[in-house]
Amino acid sequence: MRRVQGCALAALTALALHAVAAPARQFALPTPGTYRLEHIHKAPDGMVLDSDGSRHRLAEFTTGKITLFSFIYTYCTDARGCPLAYATLHTLKKTLGQDARTRERVRFVSMSFDPTYDTPQAMRSYGGEDARDRSKVEWRFLTSGSNAELAPLLDGFGQDVSVASERAPGQRLPALSHLLKVYLIDASGKVREIYSTSFLQPDVVLNDIRTLLLESAPQR
Repeated sequence: MRRVQGCALAALTALALHAVAAPARQFALPTPGTYRLEHIHKAPDGMVLDSDGSRHRLAEFTTGKITLFSFIYTYCTDARGCPLAYATLHTLKKTLGQDARTRERVRFVSMSFDPTYDTPQAMRSYGGEDARDRSKVEWRFLTSGSNAELAPLLDGFGQDVSVASERAPGQRLPALSHLLKVYLIDASGKVREIYSTSFLQPDVVLNDIRTLLLESAPQR
């Protein structure tokens, strides 16, 4: 097993998008702002490393803007796992980046739950152009300084991760098992929706983002 980068990541991204494109069109979505997303819990805070190696509080990246947050690891090869989260956010970035009224009010955060292998340099490489381009929608690729710093963040988000007890022949990196979750966080740092694989579709997530944007819009 090796890190998923370059052409391999692009192929998995395309496969992940193909897997969810059709179901998203099979049902009508409510008009943004006609429904309410409940407050689930407050996003946890702790120390993290940005892709340039600088240390920050996670709250810097989960408050002030509407945030789509997910835990990933760079060498995941499950097309319906981490590559699906990447593909969905990549699609949403294109859509949101076209509207000046929204692109400054939304950010994405992809954070590794394997700080041993996913160093800031690895996260920067994984993010590629999305990590470098801040002219549209801000997208941060974070990791932790240690598993001890990571643990309370996983607990606070309710993200379970386990390591397989055995590795396949020739497998260098650990096999990590987790249920993919992507968290929609409002500008005050409250988790308002949690998407599993079945509901992690660009149209669905975009509708919820627009609902939160309307919720926080100034009243005239």
